[in-house]
This record gives sequence, structure tokens and C-alpha cells, in this order.
Amino acid sequence: MYKMKPEYYTGVLFIDKEHARLFELVQETHELLNNDILMDKTDQLTDLISELINYTRTHFSHEEAYMDSIQYPHIAEHSVQHRQFESKLLEFDLDSIADDFDEQNEAVQHLLDFLVNWLINHIMKVDMLYIEKHPETHED
Repeated sequence: MYKMKPEYYTGVLFIDKEHARLFELVQETHELLNNDILMDKTDQLTDLISELINYTRTHFSHEEAYMDSIQYPHIAEHSVQHRQFESKLLEFDLDSIADDFDEQNEAVQHLLDFLVNWLINHIMKVDMLYIEKHPETHED
């Protein structure tokens, strides 16, 4: 359901592979939301958020190094958005939902909505800007 679509590809192979992994994590969030058998999603949600934080830090580091290598002039603004994304993930308060299935589902839904909206908008509106400024396709 949630996967890379042709319009999300930047043409920079390693960035596209990392974006594809982010979509896999979005899909895992969707699957967690729709898992009605699991009555306590706290551990899985904690693991998912932890993986998202760790993976996006790696991805953002790679992407920012790439932007630096092409001398992209708006790297600072772009990096601010990356830090805001990380901060938003750190705001999820999982302690307050530990014993409430409905609140856990609300938290997973909130995470899913945030990920989908941020990832698609960021790729389409922000990441594509550095591709427009440096349109050659790279196979790094």
C-alpha cells in the first residue's frame, strides 16, 4: 500500500533506496495500526519509532552530504526540516498510552498520518529542489 512510486524517484540511486526503506517503515506502521490481534502495541510502536529515528538520522546524514557535494545552496533550510522531523518523532509520549488499546491505535494513526504527509511532501516539494538544481542522474 505504501511504497515508492515513480514520481518519488530523485534519480540519485542511494537516496531512492533509502526513501524506499522509509516507505517500508510507513507500511509497517500501517500494518501495526491494522493489527487487531495484538492487544498491546506499545513495544512494537516503541521499536518502530526507534528504528525511524535511527534510520532517518542515517538517511538525512547521507542526503545532507550529497547536497554538500553538489554545493546545493539551500542545504541549511533543508537540514532544519530534517531536524524538525526528528524532533517530532521524539515527541511521541508512549508512556501515557501503555495500558489503553484505543490510545495506542490513535498514536499509531497519528504516526502514520505524520509519516505519510511528511515523507511525500518532503520528497516532492523539498528533495526535488536539489535535483532540479543538479539534474544529472547519479548512481552513487
